[in-house]
Amino acid sequence: MTDLMLLAPEITLLVTGLTVLLLGLFLSAHSKKILGYIATLGCLVAFALTINSFGTTAVMFSNSLSIDALSQFFKLVFLTVATLVSIASIKYTDGNDHADEYYVLMLFATIGMMMVASANDLMVLFVAFELASLATYGLAGFEKKNPASTEAAMKYFMIGSLSAALLLLGIGYVYGATGTTNIPEVAQNIGLLASSPMGILSLVLLIAGFGFKIALVPFHMWAPDTYQGAPSVVSALLAAGSKKMGFVAAFKVFITGLIALQADWQMAFAILAVITMTYGNIVALSQTSVKRMLAYSSLAQAGYISIAFVVMTPMALTGGILYALSHGFMKAGAFIATAAVVYMATSENKDILKADHLDSFKGLGKRMPITALCLTIFVMALAGIPPTAGFMSKFVLFSSTIESGLVWLAVIAILNSALSLYYYARVVRYMYAMPAEGERVSEPAPYVVALLLAVVGVLAIGFWPEPFVNMAMEAAKVLIPGGI
Repeated sequence: MTDLMLLAPEITLLVTGLTVLLLGLFLSAHSKKILGYIATLGCLVAFALTINSFGTTAVMFSNSLSIDALSQFFKLVFLTVATLVSIASIKYTDGNDHADEYYVLMLFATIGMMMVASANDLMVLFVAFELASLATYGLAGFEKKNPASTEAAMKYFMIGSLSAALLLLGIGYVYGATGTTNIPEVAQNIGLLASSPMGILSLVLLIAGFGFKIALVPFHMWAPDTYQGAPSVVSALLAAGSKKMGFVAAFKVFITGLIALQADWQMAFAILAVITMTYGNIVALSQTSVKRMLAYSSLAQAGYISIAFVVMTPMALTGGILYALSHGFMKAGAFIATAAVVYMATSENKDILKADHLDSFKGLGKRMPITALCLTIFVMALAGIPPTAGFMSKFVLFSSTIESGLVWLAVIAILNSALSLYYYARVVRYMYAMPAEGERVSEPAPYVVALLLAVVGVLAIGFWPEPFVNMAMEAAKVLIPGGI
């Protein structure tokens, strides 16, 4: 019973999801607004339960699930993003007859992400991956009558299916060589995998499978189209939540399970990190769609976090894990701000084809001052301007890279951060230096609340980083016991 209490956050979300689904059967489209509040309450309760059990260590269900600082930290990341998205979605789903299905999919996707964080077995990890993925496929295509949304869902589904196949094949080869799918036992029997021709093959398949989930170049092709075509609040969940699911899974599999093959996968991650951050930033420079720009920016951020796999010192892992939390606040906030602008643009012109075009952001400082200010803070944080979460995360990660002797990698990352300033500053210029093309509009309360909460998170990590860094250090200790 005590063990089950450690799964109370997941059980809470499951009960909330089923409650929302059941209530949705009896409510009219207008009355379904309450479902957003119920979903948000469920996320907050799950968040409180996770905070309450932080620091507890346990394994359960024949060592297939582990509760530790790493899993708890990433659960907090997923629940933070889910809460922000759930609050913003109250406005997005207002009057929508399918609001119940929307919140159920969102909650089940979050459960899947949380189970990935706790997975201690490759098959449990794969099943949890698919639970989250199947739910997000449906969310990406939620606007059935919008061709861009259905195209986004189709591309996401097809590429996601391919990545699942590669991942499962890689897991199969690991099992074939080691005789187990339990991650710690794989580490104990890694000599069998290293001496087998299946070793390198499984490594290639696993890197490709996780590369798709994390959206590393050249496995990124689904991300820009999906983030642009999906509803903006869903893009927030995908970029800020789903991508971190890929990272925590990769941390567990490569650093815990395949540590003896470190020399092979470390070089692969070094190449992928440099290509991803550089490609993401260069392509983002020319984007006129803000959602697409944020998508390519998200690729660059994935490149930065991947540095943790290359450096592999305790402080680098701390930086990478802290970056995951910071990115959750920054990227979710940026997409929710874009959702507010898209709402404004479509309410003024229902026939607008590209509501997230930079032109929609002209004079936003006068038209939607709170949204504009929040978005400015988010893009500055993404660029790494102090005193924000983005700066603090980059400082920990890049300084640890320099300390480990990989100065060239840190220089490339810093130059990429400087390059990103151009396209982030361009959004700010449009909002404050361009003349407004309309009167001031009323900013929907759910969007404003979600944005302000995200701003609090971004600034809290920037001004008061110590507790967040300490939590990230505890999480890193799980990957390198006794290394800090």
